[in-house]
Amino acid sequence: MKKKRITITGGRGFLGKHLIRTFEERGYENILVADLPEYNLIRQEDIRRLYDGQRPDIVIHLAAKVGGIGYNQENPGSLFYENIMMGVPLLHEGFLRKLEKFVALGTICAYPKFAPVPFKEEDLWNGYPEETNAPYGLAKKMMLVQSQSYRQQYGFNSIFLLPVNLYGPGDNFDPRSSHVIPALIKKCVDAVQQGDEEIIVWGTGAATREFFYVEDAAEAIVLATEKYDKSDPVNIGAGFEISIRDLVSLIVELTGFRGRIVWDSTRPDGQPRRMLDTTRAFNEFGFRARTDFRAGLTKTVAWYRAAHAAR
Repeated sequence: MKKKRITITGGRGFLGKHLIRTFEERGYENILVADLPEYNLIRQEDIRRLYDGQRPDIVIHLAAKVGGIGYNQENPGSLFYENIMMGVPLLHEGFLRKLEKFVALGTICAYPKFAPVPFKEEDLWNGYPEETNAPYGLAKKMMLVQSQSYRQQYGFNSIFLLPVNLYGPGDNFDPRSSHVIPALIKKCVDAVQQGDEEIIVWGTGAATREFFYVEDAAEAIVLATEKYDKSDPVNIGAGFEISIRDLVSLIVELTGFRGRIVWDSTRPDGQPRRMLDTTRAFNEFGFRARTDFRAGLTKTVAWYRAAHAAR
């Protein structure tokens, strides 16, 4: 296994960098990256060039166009098109090239808006996703349909993993497209440095979320790549939930912000609750998240402060 040629799409991204490091620490020798600018995976000719040039045995598809609630509201068309046009041709070309294994990364945004908590894989089709997430979530979910149908008809070995919201050092802190944890860390750290007396947070704070430390996510993907070969989708996450209000309080404490929190209830909360049932990941390939949430947040805040100071 450790001599296989493994291509990671989106390997220069947040999760990709951690995944490459995890594979290398485990002794893998041939980890390849397919990412911009060399490969624009929305173009089928670039997908074919990737397979011609890298000749992978295994492809792990991390590449995605993704953002937070505001970004999702502004870009539903491009989120749907670009994600589906990366995933579907990439998997199909892998099948044509007799790839040994395709590891597809989905998203918790594929779950129905009012799925019972904790989300079980069997509930994936029992309703429409939360509206701001739906174009992205459904585009990713089509890879599950493709993965299962190609296994059924052709015996193609493709698996589908459903990660919950990631966070950690190296996250995207761009306020135009970042998710809630990096957005809040940036707001608080910047407010402390600038002496601001308040920060504005979207929504009511009532929604809950589960957060998954990026190094744990990388370990889960490696284990699934090594050990899992079934068509059933698998949740990967930490298996806990926290309200956005409590999350804000924790980040305020860790960053030392002493001003007011202003809740902008005209902005959407997104999905009311999010938490995964991670039983299947443990039963199938022995994965259980190890990083304490407070410890993971502390590392993330420290990383942002250091990166911010270096600029």
